[in-house]
Amino acid sequence: MGWVNRLFDARDSVVRLLLLDLSGLGYLLFGREGQLPSGPQWLLAGLAFVAAPLLCRRPLVGLLVQSALLIAAFCFLDDPTINQVGTAWMLLELALWAPRLSQLAWACGVVAAIYVVDAVADGHIDVPNVIFGLGFAIGLPVLLGMVIRTTRELGSQQQRRLESESRAARADERAAIARELHDVVAHHVASIVLRVGVARQVLPDLSPQAREVLDDVHGTGSTALADLRRLVGVLRDPQGVRPDAALTAIEPSALPAALDGAVETARRTGLVVDADISGPVGSLDAVRGLAVLRLTQEALTNVAKHAGTSAHARLRVAVSDDAVTWEVSDEGGTAVAVSSGGHGLTGMRERVEVLGGHLEAGPHGNGWRVATVLRSAS
Repeated sequence: MGWVNRLFDARDSVVRLLLLDLSGLGYLLFGREGQLPSGPQWLLAGLAFVAAPLLCRRPLVGLLVQSALLIAAFCFLDDPTINQVGTAWMLLELALWAPRLSQLAWACGVVAAIYVVDAVADGHIDVPNVIFGLGFAIGLPVLLGMVIRTTRELGSQQQRRLESESRAARADERAAIARELHDVVAHHVASIVLRVGVARQVLPDLSPQAREVLDDVHGTGSTALADLRRLVGVLRDPQGVRPDAALTAIEPSALPAALDGAVETARRTGLVVDADISGPVGSLDAVRGLAVLRLTQEALTNVAKHAGTSAHARLRVAVSDDAVTWEVSDEGGTAVAVSSGGHGLTGMRERVEVLGGHLEAGPHGNGWRVATVLRSAS
């Protein structure tokens, strides 16, 4: 019944009734065995043709108009077929879209009364024929309309049920991920932070370089632990998952400092990083700002892993009116800059695609380059 639902979609009502008008015009011109329509027949048919598409959004009013034309056709025409079809079709439309079925019942009674009065006026009432005529002129369109209406409502209920089940499944997945993050990842990160803190206390004779490394590890671990806890909180809150897939957020004013921090963290590993951050980075919206920060962190980490900690990397962030251009490249180093089969590059690509962008990643000279342009959603 899918094609039937598309045929009787509310958005296509005008087209549907214009096609009905064309079929009625074809009947007048070619379906009457060479008999040309009379003037009154052209008049009543023309009024029916015009009223059908004009009143398609108000089927009850359209039915009353078609019923009035049907009464006139019974009074003045020998062949009221066009007006009978027009009335029957508006009954179908009313069955499809009536807000209350009582309106449909009342309308059926009006149309049935018109047919019965016409039969009485002719002076020869054949009850079986009258019943058959009412079933064909009223029962058939109403039955068809109710079948289509019921099918459409059942389809909508099924869609809502599937969406509800999908939301429940996603909520279960988020809860499972949150448990794993809390019970496994966050636990181990907290343990690392604690042990590094203890090491700083029990090893008082550390060299300044070693103490700096421990301080950096402790600070990085503490930041990661805070991010994990915030992420777990968002995953456990269904309202916390934004439709733009931003699970965490960063204040726009904090982005420049966060980018500087990511660059300094990379430099402490031994990387040589040239950072070219131009334009009003602090004015970026929270979603794109977070994306730029996460992409930068992941890309610089990948440079250290694949090109070596002594590699030379370049970060470029340029903000224009409605777009931010981001790029990280390196000149190669102790290893070939190729994917290691992990999920870092995949996650970067997915983050960019959610925001409507495209991530370019591939060899660049002797090294590797990743870049994208993120445009404003507005």
